[in-house]
Amino acid sequence: MTLIELGIVAGLVAVLLALALPLYGGWKDRVKIKQAQDDIIAMSMVIDAFHQDNGRFPADLAEIRRGSVRDPWGNAYEYLDLTTTKGKGKARKDHSLVPLNTDYDLYSKGRDGSSAGPLTAKASRDDILRANNGRFVGPADRY
Repeated sequence: MTLIELGIVAGLVAVLLALALPLYGGWKDRVKIKQAQDDIIAMSMVIDAFHQDNGRFPADLAEIRRGSVRDPWGNAYEYLDLTTTKGKGKARKDHSLVPLNTDYDLYSKGRDGSSAGPLTAKASRDDILRANNGRFVGPADRY
């Protein structure tokens, strides 16, 4: 092989790596999002079963033995019983500032580990959340 051929091969390898690395990073994010969705669905089922048995929602996730569960990014899941909260100030809200749920809020703060009440806030765009009383579970930017 000549020096020119080696240079061409090295250039092709560099181009392929430049194309493959972003796809790999996106794949890892999708796996983490899916894991957070699965965790939220599983915790919702436990919360709903607790509600069926006790006639009330748990005060926190520790009451259903899920207080130490972390999302795929290492953050604690956020939970708020809306049936005992006075007013709608602490509830998560959509772009029209309408609460996402009437029973309870359950969400992950996502990759950046920060969040804000309305989904329109920059900190909330990567959150993985439960909305419409469980009929939607997924990324906030898709709600």
